[in-house]
Amino acid sequence: MRFTLRQLSYFIAAGETLSVTKAAEQVNISQPSISAAISHLETEFNVQLFLRHHAQGLSLTPAGTRLLRAAKESLRTAAELYEVANDVNDHISGALNVGTFFTFAPLIAPELWAGFSRRHTDARMTLTEGSEAEIIEALRLARIDLALTYNLNMPPDVDFIELAQLKTYVLVGADHRFAARRSIRLAELIDDPFILIDLPLTRDYFLGLFRQIGGTPHVIMETKSIASLRSYVAAGIGYGMMTVRPLNMRAENGLPLVYLPLEDVTHSLSFGIASLAEIRRSRVAEAFIAHCREVMADGNLPGMLPLDSLRAPEGAALQTS
Repeated sequence: MRFTLRQLSYFIAAGETLSVTKAAEQVNISQPSISAAISHLETEFNVQLFLRHHAQGLSLTPAGTRLLRAAKESLRTAAELYEVANDVNDHISGALNVGTFFTFAPLIAPELWAGFSRRHTDARMTLTEGSEAEIIEALRLARIDLALTYNLNMPPDVDFIELAQLKTYVLVGADHRFAARRSIRLAELIDDPFILIDLPLTRDYFLGLFRQIGGTPHVIMETKSIASLRSYVAAGIGYGMMTVRPLNMRAENGLPLVYLPLEDVTHSLSFGIASLAEIRRSRVAEAFIAHCREVMADGNLPGMLPLDSLRAPEGAALQTS
């Protein structure tokens, strides 16, 4: 073998960023070193790995795409040599990149990261944020090892381990006419102003719930920001829908919020960990999955209220629907 793992890592950086400049920044090495590694691999394998576009970066050739995936698997295999040594003393170490989407990142991810790092001090965990679709794409391109996500439109080449079932709830301000209710029917809100979360898959899921009851919501605004959604709702501009249930029942503008379980929509979302089926999970990845299962026992997720604890604001007279 007349190439090194370091050269493979430089090639992987270039293949992921499609830029020699960005690859050099990513691995903290000079641009000539990246270019030299690519040239060496192209000579060694007698294939062209990239198309060079003047002032527009790189694009992978079909051979380059295949080699990129094989190179990532080779580095994973090399890392397993350390895992074999760690098995002797039951020690967990190594790098782990976990993807999570925007709505879960500020709630679940910090506690999981901190708890896992305290338990396994030699594990080097990092987090990648994105939309649900972006996270799954990063998983399929082997840019991340695991994904904390919903089981929504999961492709067949991805394995999914369920951690919890999350129901959808309605979010209203404390002054809303339904704020004192114990629960609500989605049909009662058809004509009310609705603020929709505009994220891939999430958007379609919420609109699909309205189709299930034969209605169309009165959408007055779409936002990609959960913080903005909560503040708009708390200010009385409209109602929202979410599946995550932050412990903080005040919006970012300081105004109180009320979470109302739905009566006429019983469907829940399966939340868990996704991994690429064709790649064997590393020992550190298995340890993270075990940690998540322990922390999320009985469906209680870090940073989130259990659905059965949702209630109207203090002092409000509860009404049945």
